[in-house]
Amino acid sequence: MNQIKLIENTYRNSKVFLTGHTGFKGSWLTILLNELGAKVKGYSLPPENKNDIYNSIHFDSIQSVIADIRDRKKLEDEIIEFQPDFIFHLAAQPLVRLSYQIPSETFEINVIGTANLLSAVKKLDKKCQVICITTDKVYHNNEWIYPYRETDELGGYDPYSASKAASEIVISSYKNSFFNLKDYQIHKKAVASVRAGNVIGGGDWSKDRLIPDIIKSISSNNEIVVRNPNAVRPWQHVLEPIFGYLLLGSKMVNEPVKHSTAYNFGPSNSDNLTVREILEIAINSYGSGTYTIKEEENQLHEANLLRLDISKVSNELNWKPKFSANQAVDLTIQWYKNFNNGISAVELVKNDIQKYINY
Repeated sequence: MNQIKLIENTYRNSKVFLTGHTGFKGSWLTILLNELGAKVKGYSLPPENKNDIYNSIHFDSIQSVIADIRDRKKLEDEIIEFQPDFIFHLAAQPLVRLSYQIPSETFEINVIGTANLLSAVKKLDKKCQVICITTDKVYHNNEWIYPYRETDELGGYDPYSASKAASEIVISSYKNSFFNLKDYQIHKKAVASVRAGNVIGGGDWSKDRLIPDIIKSISSNNEIVVRNPNAVRPWQHVLEPIFGYLLLGSKMVNEPVKHSTAYNFGPSNSDNLTVREILEIAINSYGSGTYTIKEEENQLHEANLLRLDISKVSNELNWKPKFSANQAVDLTIQWYKNFNNGISAVELVKNDIQKYINY
């Protein structure tokens, strides 16, 4: 059975609880799960921007709960009431630069929020696959050329990275203490964490993110201002890790003990691009735009070099990226151009899902 068919068979009519469903990645996953025929219940704060994809989703089959991940009782009640087969935990404060402004809140959302979710799972009296989405930034970054493996040291310079590394420790603690694999037949909870690189795709309007900044600047005929042109990131289209998460969940159903671990999802090691390279591809794809490099005084620390080793997910799940970084950027830019020309966000997401499946 090919991977797409496995995913379709796994999630059709399954019950999926999704935190962070109003966000960028969460909205893409919501639409995809709906296309697969899953019964989805989302739990998240309201979307932040008027153009956010979630605002154009009108699926009767989706239950949407607008609430805070820090509200432990509310979260627990919603999970217990829904009795999910799968849980995908995406709710987070996801921005590095914002974490410097609200460090305490970042730790509350990312660390305590994860603990709240897993505490609710403890009270779920049924088999359930739980996938916690963290980030590539959970690794102690030595700024070296070697890609990070799942067994490398965790850490974080900025509050966002540190909070996500701390959430990985929380996940590990709950797995050892309450969902120990030797007792799987008793608790029947499979818990995995997944670490993805810099995800791009249409519909991201967040502040201080490269692609949204490019689109906003070009659309308003302003020069694109760049902070770190030589920074290297594992850029990938949003559908790459999302299909990876769903594939992992499918594998966890039949081999829960084997796959209750951590996985990196990223581009091929030869496909990591600098910010400057991404800019030039984006400008060429859009057909207009210029940029300038701005060195900020007292610039906040951000990693300059980060690569992920994806050999584990390739070997154990037979997963590999479909799109090159160039293709991912071009697909993303064309999404925004079509959106600006009046095509709905949901239609554009569905079109890209079909392109991914057919690729």
